[in-house]
Amino acid sequence: MKTSRKFAVIGGGSWATAIVKMLSESLDCIHWYMRNAHAIEHLKKEGRNPNYLSDVKFDPRQLQLTDDINEAVSQADCLIFVVPSAFLKTELDRLKLPLKDKLIFSAIKGIVPESGMIVGEHFHKVYEVPYTNIGVICGPCHAEEVALERLSYLTIASANKDNANMLASVFDNSYIRCNVSKDVVGTEYAAMLKNIYAIAAGIYHGLGYGDNFQSVLMSNAIRETERFIEKRYQMDRNINDSAYLGDLLVTGYSTFSRNRMFGTMIGKGYTVQGAQLEMNMVAEGYYAAKSAYKLNQAREDHAHIPIITAVYEVLYQNRDPKETMFKLTRELY
Repeated sequence: MKTSRKFAVIGGGSWATAIVKMLSESLDCIHWYMRNAHAIEHLKKEGRNPNYLSDVKFDPRQLQLTDDINEAVSQADCLIFVVPSAFLKTELDRLKLPLKDKLIFSAIKGIVPESGMIVGEHFHKVYEVPYTNIGVICGPCHAEEVALERLSYLTIASANKDNANMLASVFDNSYIRCNVSKDVVGTEYAAMLKNIYAIAAGIYHGLGYGDNFQSVLMSNAIRETERFIEKRYQMDRNINDSAYLGDLLVTGYSTFSRNRMFGTMIGKGYTVQGAQLEMNMVAEGYYAAKSAYKLNQAREDHAHIPIITAVYEVLYQNRDPKETMFKLTRELY
């Protein structure tokens, strides 16, 4: 689709690289901010991101690359943020330009630790971006399969249906299908929670539990997701839609899932610090587990979230994974 919007992608990781690839199918120019100057030079010369999804070949003439976030933001009216939630504030602190007139889409799956808010809420309250100018990009979709051009589905959520449809039409191509949703809050929380459940799935895998049990874990996880989200924001939603259940399943089961990989390492006996050092990518679920647990505990009418609680205890309270996760099996049904 041809659009008059000018796009900038903020972030240099695997999901950012996949999003730029999708945008490059329909846009002549994409502004792309990443901190790594070496990666920028490599992209300019070789057309590949040397650190993430390096098999993806870009036409450098389509890319306006910069390591200055202000330059990227100044050149675009639609910004897609794709940085780990734990580092979002650090990136935004470099920004000297206002955001309130920009169209913001978040492809970030987590809570901003400094504010305790989901990303859309953070942009609204801290940067005065109207909710009608905020949207969410969620799965079920792995960056690695986008790179391989395997058929994948995205959900674009926005309170402004025209904005959601615009971005959906930009992404839509031979290997990407897009759905739209008005449930910005629910899809964003679901995208954050599924990473915690993927860590749980990984821990159990590392401990030697099989597929029979994993199916029980996932069915409990989607019900726990619904309980958690309903406490935050009630609206008419079908928790079995792809944006919720589908995203949970692909993250919990796939060998591409970095959160499942992280959990598997914990289950096999790695310390949290050891697993983090071993991985080349950020496991968002590590940060999300603490944020989700604290958010829930802060409510008098908190939701029943035994899976999140168990993951939090293993990651942050040094509880024994084998004992903690076995105890959790008694609460699942």
